[in-house]
Amino acid sequence: MLAGLSIRDVVIIDRLDLNFGPGLNVLTGETGAGKSILLDALGLALGERSDQALIRQGAAQAVVSAEFDVASGDDVHAVLAEYGLPSDGPLVLRRVLGRDGRARAFVNDHPTSVAMMRRIGEALVEVQGQFEQRGLLNPATHRQVLDAFAGHAPLVAATRETYAVWREAEAALAEAEKAMAEAAADEEYLRHSLEELERIGPEPGEEAKLAEQRATLMNREKLVDALDRARGEVAGGRSNGVEDALHKAQAHLERAGDEARRFFAPIIEILDRAAAEASEATRALQTASVTIEGEAGNLEDIEERLFALREIARKHRVQVEQLPALHEAIAGKLVALEDQSGSVAGLKTALFDARAAYIAAAEELSDARRAAAERLDAAVAHELPPLKLETARFRTVLAALDEADWGPDGYDRIEFEIATNPGAATGPLRKIASGGELARFMLALKVVLAQANPVPTLVFDEVDAGIGGATAAAVGDRLDRLAGGVQVLVVTHSPQVAARGAHHWRVSKAESGAAVMTQVDALATTTRREEIARMLSGRDVTDEARAAADRLIAGERP
Repeated sequence: MLAGLSIRDVVIIDRLDLNFGPGLNVLTGETGAGKSILLDALGLALGERSDQALIRQGAAQAVVSAEFDVASGDDVHAVLAEYGLPSDGPLVLRRVLGRDGRARAFVNDHPTSVAMMRRIGEALVEVQGQFEQRGLLNPATHRQVLDAFAGHAPLVAATRETYAVWREAEAALAEAEKAMAEAAADEEYLRHSLEELERIGPEPGEEAKLAEQRATLMNREKLVDALDRARGEVAGGRSNGVEDALHKAQAHLERAGDEARRFFAPIIEILDRAAAEASEATRALQTASVTIEGEAGNLEDIEERLFALREIARKHRVQVEQLPALHEAIAGKLVALEDQSGSVAGLKTALFDARAAYIAAAEELSDARRAAAERLDAAVAHELPPLKLETARFRTVLAALDEADWGPDGYDRIEFEIATNPGAATGPLRKIASGGELARFMLALKVVLAQANPVPTLVFDEVDAGIGGATAAAVGDRLDRLAGGVQVLVVTHSPQVAARGAHHWRVSKAESGAAVMTQVDALATTTRREEIARMLSGRDVTDEARAAADRLIAGERP
């Protein structure tokens, strides 16, 4: 609910701080005292369009802050979460309007856009009679309002679920058909590419293997010559080569006697290791010679194969090692193309079934809405005569949307319409009713929709315009009933309405130096009685007016 409103330098308001309470809050005062300015200031804090004319003469800027106590179940939490704003503790909307034309908006001191502030404000306050496109005057809200009134949440949820399945099936079919069309367009190319790859038969790791073979064959003669020379050097003209010479040297040292062997032991050990290494080197040279001699293949054939692999890889813009995977992928596409007709047929069946399920859910919801519309129309009609709208008619119009406009909430377009004169055709709320009639229509609707209203604060601007007596009392009764579930602020000239308030403020003008400023006073029991008596009798308050005020406050009806 709206807990406080702080206004600085707005029109004829210098500095004003108001604290509001739950239930019915009434603001009274003579015409021109500044009641509408209070609503203009509140509108600024709610993100309404700004006007530099609102800045008090001589001030550099106007500042308005509205503080709200937010309950845990209020819809504004979802809006704040959408914008990544904190929602714990009091919520303060602040608007700064400068003479330079700049307008700044803040939510809990976080800079925001005016559009964001308006979204948040719409979840907190609904103003009737001042801003023409708020709340119930906006047809876009009527479907949601009717569903909330009738408790259609389970039916709406079921419709949304079937709608999501339908659209997913639609997307899956479109994707499959697109893939099939693309594959069909490329089928000839794919088959040619597959035949080409099958002819060459690329194998994993083949390029590296062929490159190694090619390098070996290209250098074969040099390698063989080098190995022969190395083997000759190791042989050293002997049959057993270096190894034999090392063994003989070792034998000479060992035959020198025991004392000599102890002296020559380190050398003998070195010669033994050297002989072993020489033997291993001889074997390695022999193995290398055998390997090179045994290398099979014709250099020309290997190069032809290697170049063919590289050419087809360039053609398909892949690396040679990726050719086996490409081969597999192309083969898979052709298999899929052959199988896709069956797959697409299955997706078409699934789409048909999903659409049918959505239509069934939407029809059930639509039937429930038509029944709810009749109940809503009857309930509103019951509220109209006491509000001096006995000749008016209200109806909820349901129309089927074109399939292109079907959505997750069904296929109904819902709009509230009224007619204020007998025999006249009904039309949109915002176009048919005059100011006073519209405010009373909104009051009747709000009373009927009290349990379905998601906005915690309602503001009525002169809902009692042009009425009095029993009709004004009926307005006061309904405002009082409405205030049992939500916070209500009403600007009123009616003593019958003012007498029902749980909190009462008097708006008046007072001289401040050379200027006239608006001031607002919270009224206690005595001063409230005097204000209601003034509303009854005018400038000169009589004892009879005070007595009548006492009766109104006590709940007696005129």
